[in-house]
Amino acid sequence: MPIKHWPSLTSMFFEQAATYGNKPFLHAKLDGAWQSISWTETAERIAKLAAALERLGVEAGDRVVIVSENRPEWFIADLAIMTLGAITVPAYTTNTARDHLHILENSGAKAAIVSTKQLARTFLKAAHQSDDLLHTVMIEPARLEQSLNVAVHEWDKLLAAEAADVAACAARVATVTRDEVACLIYTSGTGGAPKGVMIHHGAILHNCEGAAEVIRELGLKGNSFLSFLPLSHAYEHTAGQCLPLSLGAEIWYAESLDKLAANMAEARPTIMVVVPRLFEMLRTRISRNVQKEGGLKARLFDRCIELGTRLAKGERLNVAEKIENAVLGLAVRRKVKAQFGGRLKALVSGGAPLAPDVGYFFAALGLPLLQGYGQTEAGPVISVNPPSAPRLHTVGKIFKHAEVKIAEDGEILVRGEQVMKGYWRDERTTARTIVDGWLHTGDIGRFDIDGYLEITDRKKDIIVNDKGDNVSPQRIEGMLALEDEIAQAMVYGDRRPYLVGMIVPDLEWLRGWAKTHGKDTELFALAEDTDLHKALDAAVVRVNHRLSNLEKVRKFIVAPESFTIENEQLTPTLKLRRHVVKAVYGDALEGLYKR
Repeated sequence: MPIKHWPSLTSMFFEQAATYGNKPFLHAKLDGAWQSISWTETAERIAKLAAALERLGVEAGDRVVIVSENRPEWFIADLAIMTLGAITVPAYTTNTARDHLHILENSGAKAAIVSTKQLARTFLKAAHQSDDLLHTVMIEPARLEQSLNVAVHEWDKLLAAEAADVAACAARVATVTRDEVACLIYTSGTGGAPKGVMIHHGAILHNCEGAAEVIRELGLKGNSFLSFLPLSHAYEHTAGQCLPLSLGAEIWYAESLDKLAANMAEARPTIMVVVPRLFEMLRTRISRNVQKEGGLKARLFDRCIELGTRLAKGERLNVAEKIENAVLGLAVRRKVKAQFGGRLKALVSGGAPLAPDVGYFFAALGLPLLQGYGQTEAGPVISVNPPSAPRLHTVGKIFKHAEVKIAEDGEILVRGEQVMKGYWRDERTTARTIVDGWLHTGDIGRFDIDGYLEITDRKKDIIVNDKGDNVSPQRIEGMLALEDEIAQAMVYGDRRPYLVGMIVPDLEWLRGWAKTHGKDTELFALAEDTDLHKALDAAVVRVNHRLSNLEKVRKFIVAPESFTIENEQLTPTLKLRRHVVKAVYGDALEGLYKR
C-alpha cells in the first residue's frame, strides 16, 4: 500500500471517503451498544456541518473551538471546520472557565462546538465574557434559563436544515495547500499560560507519512485504532485521528478510562496511542492481581516476565529456556493479550518519558510497547522505535524527511515540514523557539551509534545544585514511581546542596498498610504519620541504592493528596505541572532543608 503525498488533510479525507464508501469508519457506544458510521455517512455529515457553519458566518481563517470528549462528532466537527478553510481550536474537557476564557480571548474564536450540558455549564461562563465569540453549537441539546451574549444552536437542527453536498466540499478543499494552518492547539501549560501552536496541514501529513513508514512492517491494511487520549492533545489528534484516516483504518472511541479494559476487549484494536502513566498503572495492577492469586500462576507469570525481558534486551536463551518460553506464551501471554482484544500489533507510547522497565514488562508479555518522542510544535511526532528492532531506553529513530541535530549544549533541534508555523500572536516567543528554521525543543538528548535518539532530560527541568552539577529529576521520579509503595513523586533541589522530594503513596498499597497497622485510611490524615513515613522511606532507600550520590533523595514529605488533573498538578496528558506543585508545597519542601 503506497503512502500518498496528499495536498491537505481535507483532500485526504474526501478521497478516502470516496474509496471506502459504505465500509464502517467511526464507532461509539450509544445506549450501551456500539454504533457505526460509514465513510460515506461521515462525509455527508461533514458537508452538512460545514454548510451550517458557513451560514452562521464562519469563513476561511476564522477560529472555531471544540470542547468535547472523544466521539464521532469530534472528528466530524474538526473536518467540517477545516473544509471551510477555518482553523480548529481544540480545548480540554478539564478546562476551567478561566482556561476557556484565555483560549477564547487569545484565539479570537468566532464559534464553538460543545458536546454536553455539563461541559457547556463551564464553557458558557467564559463564552458570555468573550468579545469575539458569536455562536456555540451544542451536540447534545441544553436548555438555557437565561439569554447570553452568544447564540446557542442545536447540532441536529443545524444539520437537518442543510443538504449533504459532498462533491462540492471535495472540490472546494482541492485548492487547500499543505502550508495552510489546520489547527491551533494550546499547549497544556506545564510551565505557565498555554500558548497557541499553529499546526499546518503539511505538519500533520508529514507525521502520518512518517508513522505509516514505521508501521509498514506490521501491515497497513485492516487496522483499528482505539481512541481514548484527549483529542485536544496534538498526539491523539495526529496519531489517533489523522493517522487512521490516512490508512483507511477504523476508529473506535473509548467510553472512559474506567471502561478502557472492557472497550479494548470489545473493539479489539490493532494499534493504540498511549501515555506512559497509563501503562505504569496497568503494570502495577496486573502484577498485583497475579501476586494476590499466588501459587503456580504467580510463578509462571514471574518466569514469563524474566525470560521475555531477557529476549527483549537481546539476550539469547538456551534450548530448554526456548521451549519453556514457548509454553509460557500459551499459558500466560495469550491470556494477557486477550485482555487487550487479542489483535494488538503495537502500543505506541508518547507524551512523557517511558521507564525502560515498563517497556520490557509489556514486551515480555508479548505486547510491543514502542516509545516515541515529539512535541506539539513538531506536529507532534519526531521519532519512534521501529517494531522490528526497538530499543526501549531510547525514543527510536527520526521520522523520514525530518532533520534532527544536537546543539553544543545538548539541546535537540528539529527542522522540516513538521515544524509549526509559530505561536499564535506571539512573534517574540516564536523567534526564540525557531531560529534559522531549527525548532529548539528544550529537550536534551544524544544519538547512539545506530542513530537511535535518547532523551536525557528537559532543558528547563534540569536541577542545578549549589555546586553547579546537573541532575535529571524525571529519571529519579520515574524510578520512585515504579516502587510498589509509591504512585507519584516530585524531586526538588534547584541551587540546593542535595535533593529532597514529595511522595504520593500508592492508594491500594496504602489501604493494605493502614489496615495492617490499624490506621486511618485517608491519605490526608496520614500525611504526617511517622510510621507511614518510615514505610515509604524503605522504598526511597531502595531507589537511592541505584542512584549516584548527586541523585539520592535525602529527605521527603508525604503529599496529603494525589497529583491530579482536577487540582491542576497534572496536565490532561498526566505530565507533572512542577510550577503548580511548587506553588502549593514549596514552603514545605524548603522546610526540609531547615530540619
